[in-house]
Amino acid sequence: MEFAIGPEAGYGNRRLRLSTLTNTRWLATVGQLSAVLFVGTVLMFDMPIVACLALIAVAAIINLALTWFYPANMRLNPVGVFALLSFDVAQLAGLLALTGGLTNPFSLLLAVPVIISAATLPPRFTALLALIAVGVASLLVFVHLPLPWYPDVRLEIPLVYVSGMWFSVVSCLIFSAIYVYRVAEEARRLADALAATELVLQREQHVSALDGLAAAAAHELGTPLATISLVAKELQRDLAGATAEELREDIRLLRSQADRCREILRRVSTLGTDDEDHVSRLSLRALVEEVVAPHREFGIRIEARAVGDSTTEPAGRRIPGVIYGLGNFVENAVDFASEKVEITMAWTEDHVRIRIVDDGPGFAPEVIERLGEPDLVPVRSEDRRYKGGGGLGLGVFIAKTLLERTGASVRLANSTIASEGAEVVVEWPRASIQALAA
Repeated sequence: MEFAIGPEAGYGNRRLRLSTLTNTRWLATVGQLSAVLFVGTVLMFDMPIVACLALIAVAAIINLALTWFYPANMRLNPVGVFALLSFDVAQLAGLLALTGGLTNPFSLLLAVPVIISAATLPPRFTALLALIAVGVASLLVFVHLPLPWYPDVRLEIPLVYVSGMWFSVVSCLIFSAIYVYRVAEEARRLADALAATELVLQREQHVSALDGLAAAAAHELGTPLATISLVAKELQRDLAGATAEELREDIRLLRSQADRCREILRRVSTLGTDDEDHVSRLSLRALVEEVVAPHREFGIRIEARAVGDSTTEPAGRRIPGVIYGLGNFVENAVDFASEKVEITMAWTEDHVRIRIVDDGPGFAPEVIERLGEPDLVPVRSEDRRYKGGGGLGLGVFIAKTLLERTGASVRLANSTIASEGAEVVVEWPRASIQALAA
């Protein structure tokens, strides 16, 4: 299963609801109406109030039409959102043209539609909308009515001041859009990576449950199947001389054992694991061996050793997240190792630690500080034994996230020993292991 992360990924699943845009426009309409009425009726400034009210009415009518003809929870595609935001830029530009152009203090609001686009639309739509807004701002430098002011008093604004306002508007528009885009993009990538983590964990839980219950079911099915086989043989041997009562008793026994088999199989189909503690608990050595086993057939020597102190070896429940997280790191180590991978298990009264080291090229220096972030960038150098699969930050992020959910701390670095490459250290407080075992 692949999860796309990047500038164009994920926008189809994050479409804005129509009600979000209409509610925002109602807020803007109320603000515009309040400003026009205050300037025209309270301050008594000379301004084309009728034309301004007409432009505000157009926005209100379009909002009413959208609310009337479309459901509020309708998800708009990027083109629809872009069209509505473009209208907002044009409508605001019309109001500014009637009220002083860029000399109007509200001219900075031209950046708002672009900021909304940066947070919700793919970059190409935001770039196009920004160009439209910059073009409109440039046009407003030369095409506009005078700034509303006291009657019979003409307010002259120097061109250098207007140029400064243009630069201010454009700067606000560009820097705000870039900032919001970066923040929203980080949230999108994190959401995608967490979604991938949840799906992987869910799959591992189902696989784990099926494995454990299959082992229990195989054990439990042995007795009823043996009974059925024995009764069937006796029926076959004694069928001629058996009485009706004896036949009924044997058939009743056959049915009870068949029902027992059906119940066991039902539990397998529903992945119920409540009663399978005896197959879901592992010692630390058994846990590591289960993680390592699938990777021993790739020509890389995997050495696992324990250096625990005199305390009892840790044991806990078989948690799919831990199995997958450690398995991901072991797989990467095998993928990039030249000859061997060393796994060291250590424990004390306070901590439990697993160290995974390979003799490969190590992590790429340019990404060493970003390890564990959900980025689609290579986290290893190109000198690798296997060219297919692995090597991207998303897998490391998923593994790290799954392990940290169990209380572990994960450290990824290049080993300081000359003969070793990458090093992954996973450490739990002993109390976390005991809590997981409960």
